[in-house]
Amino acid sequence: MKLKHRLIIAFLIMIAMPVILISLAAGTIVRFQMDSIHESYDVEAKTLQIITNPVQILNRITRGVFNEIKLYSLNLPDKLSDMDYYLEINEMLEAKHSFLVVRKDDKYEYIGNKEKLAMIDGLLPNYGTASTEVDGGIYLGGSNQFLVKLQDFIYTDGSKGTIFVITDLNILMPQLKAVAIQTVISFIITLFFTACLLIFWIYRSILRPLNVLRVATDHIKEGDLDYSVSSITNDEIGQLCNDFEGMRLRLKSLIDDRLQYEEDIKELVSNISHDLKTPLTAIKGYSEGLIDGVADTKEKQNKYLKTIYMKANDMSVLVDELAYYAKIDCNTIPYSFSHISLAEYFEDCVEDLYLELEVKNINVYYENHVDADVEVVADAEQLKRVIHNIIGNSVKYMDKPEGIIKIRINDEDEYVRVDIEDNGIGIDEAELHFIFDRFYRADASRNSKSGGSGLGLAIAKKVIEDHFGTIWASSEKDKGTTISFTLKKAV
Repeated sequence: MKLKHRLIIAFLIMIAMPVILISLAAGTIVRFQMDSIHESYDVEAKTLQIITNPVQILNRITRGVFNEIKLYSLNLPDKLSDMDYYLEINEMLEAKHSFLVVRKDDKYEYIGNKEKLAMIDGLLPNYGTASTEVDGGIYLGGSNQFLVKLQDFIYTDGSKGTIFVITDLNILMPQLKAVAIQTVISFIITLFFTACLLIFWIYRSILRPLNVLRVATDHIKEGDLDYSVSSITNDEIGQLCNDFEGMRLRLKSLIDDRLQYEEDIKELVSNISHDLKTPLTAIKGYSEGLIDGVADTKEKQNKYLKTIYMKANDMSVLVDELAYYAKIDCNTIPYSFSHISLAEYFEDCVEDLYLELEVKNINVYYENHVDADVEVVADAEQLKRVIHNIIGNSVKYMDKPEGIIKIRINDEDEYVRVDIEDNGIGIDEAELHFIFDRFYRADASRNSKSGGSGLGLAIAKKVIEDHFGTIWASSEKDKGTTISFTLKKAV
């Protein structure tokens, strides 16, 4: 999931989850408290009524008792002068946070709760006094809020009586207060829960991967390029982790290549020092022989001079090969690609090789299994160098009295494969994978016969790869070696 999608989801969760959870919590709390109100006060009411007009609902709490009193006042007024009836009614009202007050003329005959009556003493309406009614009751506001229901009646002795049913609104129905308190607490808990959830989610999806990258950066800063970073997401941060891992691998590869290059340079210097020292020592020795007069005959002098020339020529070949490899390794040699007739090109090469190798008692066999009109895209000069380097290695490591070199050309769809096989000493399987490495030489002795710079096959590999082909070797110890490479056909 993309990071922007996660942020959108987080925004929606931040809005929707508190609303949903608070709605569920408030609904549960209100439903529970409404059930409690119904059980405590035997009042049926909708939640909206409780919230918008609580006084009207509170009126219903004492409606049954008050209706009974009203009936007695009309049909049986003597009942309203019975003290036992007062006690019975007041006991019923106490459970509803209410009390009974009976007044005869200006004196109180019965007071159900003197302390609360003292709070509103003087505020109770007079006999027959008109007042603002709310569903049969009078609301007394102020610091002490009460709901008063009253019924006038006449005693048997002709006195004026008023019976009051007074409900204390300050302590009535604590469920309403509980609803508000519990709703606020639920709101706070919901916000806290939502915040914790979002923080945990953001930490897992954003902060933790960033912390992994920070740790990896510290490792790389300290030079530890083996510390790997793995991505477990597909978002932008996951892509960043993948890019970081790619950068680490690339950097590690560059540093490894640099270290390997430095090792190769050291080995090159060592090899060049050894390879140049041998001919230089010979040149120096034969020159001293000429100067000191050791070569006292014309025949010896010619032999010394010929040896000096041969050693100097070997040095020149070695220096030229090193210079060529340095250019080709830096990709500074321009290739001149063209369409070359495969049959004509190799026929010319084999003819030159035949004359050159005949004097070394090496026979050359040539087989062409492709059509005569097949052409390849190649640089003729560089391809010739590849063939000569491979043939040169075969000649160098030829240990048979009668050497054999076979050149075969086979057709492979879009490519042609060239096999150059010899019957030389062969190569150990353990060394076969290294023969195309630069400066590698299977003959560690580096003697004048089989020594060399170790660049011949490395040059051949680079040239063939620049021709969009591949090169490989197969060998069997003491039986010979086959070097194969492919060239792309011309379209």
